[in-house]
Amino acid sequence: MNISLIIGWVMAFGLVIFGIYDGGSISSFIEIASLAITVGGTIACLIASFPLSYLAGVPKKFAMALFPKKYKPEKYIDEIVEYAKIARGRGLLALEESANNCKDPFMKSALMLIVDANDADKVRGMLDDAISFMVERHENGRAFFEKGVGIFPAFGMLGTLVGLVNMLATMDSNPDGLAGGMATALITTFYGSLFANVLFAPLASALKNTHEDELLCMQIIEEGVLAIAAGSNPRYIQEKLEFMLPKNKKKSDGGSK
Repeated sequence: MNISLIIGWVMAFGLVIFGIYDGGSISSFIEIASLAITVGGTIACLIASFPLSYLAGVPKKFAMALFPKKYKPEKYIDEIVEYAKIARGRGLLALEESANNCKDPFMKSALMLIVDANDADKVRGMLDDAISFMVERHENGRAFFEKGVGIFPAFGMLGTLVGLVNMLATMDSNPDGLAGGMATALITTFYGSLFANVLFAPLASALKNTHEDELLCMQIIEEGVLAIAAGSNPRYIQEKLEFMLPKNKKKSDGGSK
């Protein structure tokens, strides 16, 4: 489970509730009409913005944000170094058996491309295309939540305007209800900001973080496989790929030596 996402939600909603109770009551912030405009309007707009085939996959994207797949780029580097040793000792054709046993589909495809003696530029072009398509799919996957981040505040402001218009329309007949009407009008802005920044924005960020991890692993695979095809020394390949790792994931100098 994405523990940081859960901790962030608990802290954010907890602090908001604490702030509400510190100066008022929770009942003052529950307004059915405001929820209908803000939440209902946003959901309706999102439904109108995407086809049903896409909307059917939104729960899966939500689950992916809560339970992201773990990627370990160091593990990919170790595997590539082992493949490099096989290719250097027995030739590229010896990688075919290892490629067939590879569990990662992108790694398997990349290895088979060099086993089939494809031109290095052609292999790079095909792998770059595969990475580009992956980036597009992931951007499309988190578009629902990113669009929600923009729509929630807009409907919050729309609800505020509706509340202000209703308040001003009845101000002559009920001047004592001006303060209460103003509070009701502003609650929709509160709802819009809360759901956009506490719920949808973290979900979009969680999906993007998983995307960045997968992208790094695919780039490592691409550079490693091309280095194997070029006949590079396994030690050189390992050092080259470790330069691509974040600083906190690099092996210590002593350990690498």
